[in-house]
Amino acid sequence: MTVNKSMKNYIFITNEGFTFQPNSQSDIPDIENMQVIGFATGKDAVEAFEQLKIDNPYLFDTAFDEIMALELSSKDKTYHCLKS
Repeated sequence: MTVNKSMKNYIFITNEGFTFQPNSQSDIPDIENMQVIGFATGKDAVEAFEQLKIDNPYLFDTAFDEIMALELSSKDKTYHCLKS
């Protein structure tokens, strides 16, 4: 498999919608945050967004509209625990 070095990785996020803390008993959302819509690759953010829509057609059935693209400099991950 040939890797195209001109392709860039993007994460797509939105500040639309609401989330709850784990084990929340409230009917009112209590966390203001951004939600991850998905990840995609392209030569630029526009191409990656088009690929995101092709790969995830269910997105058209959601209420999300304003989606931001952020280029990722790496696919490396680190994991952290807030409570320890």
